[in-house]
This record gives sequence, structure tokens and C-alpha cells, in this order.
Amino acid sequence: MGPAKVEVPSPKRFLLKSSEPKLTEKKPFAYMACGKQRKPPVPPKSENPLKSIQRRKKDFIKTNAIENIRAMPRKPQPIYADTRNGDKHPLESSGLVPKYVKKKSYGQTPEYLQQRKEEARRAQEEYENYIKKHLQQKAMKHLSEEERETVLRGLKTNWRELHHQYQGLPFVTDTLRKKRRKEMLELDMKQLEKDIDLIERHKLIYITSD
Repeated sequence: MGPAKVEVPSPKRFLLKSSEPKLTEKKPFAYMACGKQRKPPVPPKSENPLKSIQRRKKDFIKTNAIENIRAMPRKPQPIYADTRNGDKHPLESSGLVPKYVKKKSYGQTPEYLQQRKEEARRAQEEYENYIKKHLQQKAMKHLSEEERETVLRGLKTNWRELHHQYQGLPFVTDTLRKKRRKEMLELDMKQLEKDIDLIERHKLIYITSD
């Protein structure tokens, strides 16, 4: 091991004069040779520019004065003072100006609510038609409004009678018979309350022909 052995150049192989690179001959610079054109010369001082290029002088003071004279006067902003010290606030955004009640659509039902109402009416009609067809197939009877009111009045009458009996029960239920009597009255009253609520919530009631 040791330093790497590098071949040393021979002293006989020195650089000769004839082996130097030769430069190209110098040529005068020309614009057309490199694809460029010379810019036009600067015009002399005695030459006057064209009229269209000449800068026009404008009297800004006079122009502004004429524009201000012809302009329409600006309307003062309506304000209101709410304190004795004269604190001023804009009147339009204060809510004191009745601008909403003067609209053409004021007091009218919005269009989207009318659409929802119409959709609900159509859905109810479709549901009623479906129920009618379905019940006709099963031969079920539809209770009229008079029959419905009669049944409802009868249920309420029965509930009042049971409630009167319930109020007449003794306060102390110390026997088995009294407890059963109280429980039976409570069950009957709850069932009547469910039936009354069902009939009051539904106007269309169908019963079987049996």
C-alpha cells in the first residue's frame, strides 16, 4: 500500500507553436448580417412634431367649475335626533320609516306558502282517493259526519258516567273488591279517552260491514 502511482508526462511531449488554436479573422459589425435593423435617427431640434401628437393644454379649473355648475345638487340624507343633545342617526335604517307596508306584496301570502298549501291539498286528495279505492275493495263502510258526531257524543256521555262513578268511590280502598272496581273504572275511562281522541283527530272513519 502507498500513494497511487500516476504516469508522469514525458519531457519530450511539450506544447508546440503550430498546435495553438487559430482565431477567426475580425470583420466589421453590420446590422443586416445579424438580422437586426438600425433604429431611425433622432429628429433634429428644428423639426416640428405632427399636430396629432402635439399635447393639448386643458384648463382643469375651468372644466371643474363648469361641471359643478351643471351638476344636480345632492339631496340631504334624512336623519333624526333621539336625545336632547342632538345626537343624529340615519332615518332610513332606524325602522321609523314605513317602507315595508307600502310594498305591493304587503299583507299577501307568499308564493312559496301557496305552493306548499297546494301540494298539501293534492297529497290529501290522493290519500283520500287511495283510501276510498282500498276500502271499496274490502267492502268497508264510511261513517258520515252525522254518524261520527253521534258516536263521539255517545263516547263522551259514557266517559262522564264512568267519571261520575269514579268520583263516588270511597277514598280508602281497603278491600280487594274496591281495588278491582277502581282499576276497572280507570281502564274503561282510558279506553274511552283514546277512542274520543282518535275520532276527533280523524274526520274520515271507515268500519267493516261485519
